[in-house]
Order: sequence, then C-alpha cells, then structure tokens
Amino acid sequence: MTNKDLADLLYPNITKTIDDLEKMYPQRDLPNGAEVCRFAPSPTGRMHMGNLYASFVPEVMAKQTDGVFILRIEDTDNKRAIENGIQLIIDDLENYNYIINEDPIDGGNYGPYIQTERKEIYHIVAKYLVSISRAYPCFCSEDDLADMREQQEKRKERIGYYGHYAKCRNLSYDEVKKHIENGDKWVLRLKSMGDFNKKRVFKDLVKGTIELPENDIDQVLIKSDGIPPYAFAHVCDDHFMRVTTVTRDDSYISSVPYHLELWDACGFKAPKFAHLLPLNIKDGNTIRKLSKRKDPEAAVSFYHEKGIPVEAIKLYFATIMNSNFEGWYLQNPDKSYRDFKFSFNKMSKSGPIFDLEKIINISKNYLSRLSAKEVYDNLLVWADKFDKDFASLIKKYKDYTINILNIEREQKKPRKDFSCYSEIKSHIWYMYEELFNTENKNYEWQNITNKDEIKNILESYINKYYNASDDKDVWFEKMKLLAEELGYAANVKDYKNNQEAYKGSIVDISMVIRVALTTKSMTPDLYEIMKLLGTDEIKKRIRLL
Repeated sequence: MTNKDLADLLYPNITKTIDDLEKMYPQRDLPNGAEVCRFAPSPTGRMHMGNLYASFVPEVMAKQTDGVFILRIEDTDNKRAIENGIQLIIDDLENYNYIINEDPIDGGNYGPYIQTERKEIYHIVAKYLVSISRAYPCFCSEDDLADMREQQEKRKERIGYYGHYAKCRNLSYDEVKKHIENGDKWVLRLKSMGDFNKKRVFKDLVKGTIELPENDIDQVLIKSDGIPPYAFAHVCDDHFMRVTTVTRDDSYISSVPYHLELWDACGFKAPKFAHLLPLNIKDGNTIRKLSKRKDPEAAVSFYHEKGIPVEAIKLYFATIMNSNFEGWYLQNPDKSYRDFKFSFNKMSKSGPIFDLEKIINISKNYLSRLSAKEVYDNLLVWADKFDKDFASLIKKYKDYTINILNIEREQKKPRKDFSCYSEIKSHIWYMYEELFNTENKNYEWQNITNKDEIKNILESYINKYYNASDDKDVWFEKMKLLAEELGYAANVKDYKNNQEAYKGSIVDISMVIRVALTTKSMTPDLYEIMKLLGTDEIKKRIRLL
C-alpha cells in the first residue's frame, strides 16, 4: 500500500488538497515591503499590559508599511476559554485605537479567524504530510508514554518521542488499519528528519542570528480530538493568512527548529520571526515577569479607572519598543508615534522593565499638550463611567470647565498639574460653588496664619483694591499697593535684602488671597482663577473666613 492509501485511511472525508487551499488563500496584493502581522491570543480573559504590548508591536509594524494587522483567536484549549472572551479582546484593542484589518467578528478574505473553525484546513495539510511520508498515526496510550518518560529519566536521556522510542513510526498499513478498525485512539505525529547533533541556524529580527540543535522529536501534529497543538496550527494559519512576520513571546525560541522543520515539511516558505521579550518588573531586589495575578498595574482596567489616556500608554510602549523613540518624540512633540519609523533591530535584547512612574510622567506630558476642549471631552467620558456626580457638574458648566482647564495651557510651557483624568477633580474642585460649599475644607495657610492678619489682608483687598475689570498688569500693581499699605515688601528682592523692615513680601499677601479663594497653596494662575470665579463668588468666599 502507498502513503496515499494511508492518508485516505486516516482522513477519508478530506477531499480538498494543498493546491485548493493555495487558490482559496492567494498571495495578498500589497505594496512592496508591506508587512502582514498578527496578534493571536487565547480567549481566556481580559487583556493585560503584557499582551497589550505584544499586540502593539505587530500592529505598528503592519500600519507603518501599509500592511495588514490580523486578530486571530487561538482557542484550541477550550477548558480555559471564558464567555465573550473574543469580544472582550476586540473591545480592549479598539479601546486603545488599534487598527484591526481582519478579525473573527468583521471577518476578511483569509478566515476563519478562530482556530477551532479551521479544522478542515489543518486536516488537509495533515493528510498531505501523511501522503508524502512526513507524518504518521501514533496509537501509544498515556501509560505507554509515561513508561517511555520513566525510562528516559532513569537513563538520563532527553525526554521525547524520538529514535527507538518512536514505536509507531514504522507501523505497516495493515497494523494501522487494524488499530483504526478496533477504534483505538490515535494522534498524528511528524516524522522528523532532524539530527539533534546538528545545528539549525536562523535569524531572529530582534536577537539576530541564533543556532540551536535540530529537532528530532516526532511531535504531535493533530491530537486525538482532531485539534492541532499550537505549533502545527500556527504554521497552517500563518501560511494561509500570508503572514510575513511572526511576532511572539521569546519563550518560543527554543521551539524554532521544530517550527522551521514543519514549514519545510509542508513545503511552505517560513515567515520572518521576531521574538519579543516580556515586560518585567522590579520586585524588591529581584526582577520578574509582570504578572496579572500579582501586579494590579498589569491589568488594563487599572488604567481605565485611573483615566490614563490610551495614547499615553501607547507612547510608553513606543519608548520601550525602540530606544531611539523617546529622543525623537522630544524633538517632535506635535507628531504622533505613527510618524516614527520603528524597527525590530532597535528593540532591546534584554527584557524591558515595566515602569509605572514613567507611564505617569508620559501621561502628564501628553495631557499638557492637549487643548482644553480635548481634555474636557476625554474627562467627561471618564467621569460618565467612574464619577457620575462630577460628570453631571461639568456637563452643567461645560464652557466654564473648559476655561478652567485652559488656565496656563496655551503657552510655551503649559502646566502639568495632572497625569490622568481621575486626578483632575482634586485639582479643580474649588472652582465649583457646589463643591466648595460641601467639601471639608483644609486651608493651607503658609507664612501668615494669624486669623486677624488674614482677615485684615482680605478685607483691605476686597474693599479697596479688587476690580474685576482690571487687566493683569493693573491687578498686579494693586497687589503691590496692598502689600505696601499693610507693611509688606512690594517685591521679593526688597524683602530679602531687608527682612527686618517688613512683615513679609507680596508673595505672602498673594498667598493669603490664593488660599482664601481655593484652600490650596499651589494653584494655577491666581488672576485667571479670580476672573473665572467672579466678584460675587470671591466676596462670598472671603466672608466665610
């Protein structure tokens, strides 16, 4: 009997061929240099920062080359899948404005995009491998395999199904047929042609040239339930989706010789590989992989709740993806990360350390560059979800809130008071009469704490000097006059040169007014605050003291 007869025996219902698949999934019509990249998670839970970064890299590389970014779901491990797992992944990617060209929901010409729906494709390729004597059925039981491992451990040999341990490798057609007729369970294994004593040399786009022993283990291609493990599935999927560059965790590097042997056996041209180092975190004196179980900051929800802009997260990813991005961005603050030319050879060859403080700093800088209207719109989206009372307040006072957010924003060096939307309320609450009247106020008096002196300063100012129509220069000159009238230096230099002659300086006078109106010793421009509060509210707050 021929290998074709064996293939027909194992897969009697498969009538399509590799050639049929090549016609169904032709080469893509894309510009020269366009990358086809994919992100292939399992539907086992919400996204976390590790896999959000792992999806950022292929999405960026595809977009910057006018290529294609594919979301493919690897759901062959059904036991770990959660309800709505696929939709949750898509939602998280879309929340971060990732541009997905093909996915399980909207589809595409190279689907299905869920592995369990691609079973026929795997079986077509599997049947082909049997027909060319590169795959065979294995009927070994779990007990047989356990005995084999025990022998290998005793002999201190490599663990695996290879050499003389591969008992089913040379079964005859009749022996196979008998097993099939008996209803015996079987898996399909690769008939490896590798030699463990030889080296397989390959190039990784991140790590460079790597040498590893050839694969000589007859790995499982199709499990007894008809579903392939990761390795065989990804070879079939990446080939027929015409993926040009495979980005994945560097834990797969040791498997590359096996994967390359699979590509060779199938007659497919292997894609380029880029093995990404995981995000690490400092834990005391040790460095370990960022963990969604141990580290709250690993969860995407952590950043949604804090209100850190998605663009700030992506800017952070850009800084750890390519070491030269940060310098470029400082020189090009008005440009998007998409204007930068990323490359794999600029990626770190050691695992990047996840740095929450850096994310916060990037977020602070990013928010300072937005217009007040943009900050307001994004703040409202955040507040509608996480602080509905505040959302109602800023909706009621939309224009007023935008003006608050615009204080010291449209200038060469804008203020950087907040790093996330959840912080904004704590910085501007005093600007709203409703909050000022209900919040427990802790006045942050500084050098002047005597209540009589504070009252004297405020009453003198509001009765003699304050005029809402004054421009800033006049306003400041009147503040100087107030200081001189009450025995304070009109400028700081005079006070420093002759402290005995004054109670303090104009700084102390303006601080009293600032704290009286806001309770805070650190605020944006006092003149702008007073313009927005208005005369009636200013007088009301002064009379409270």
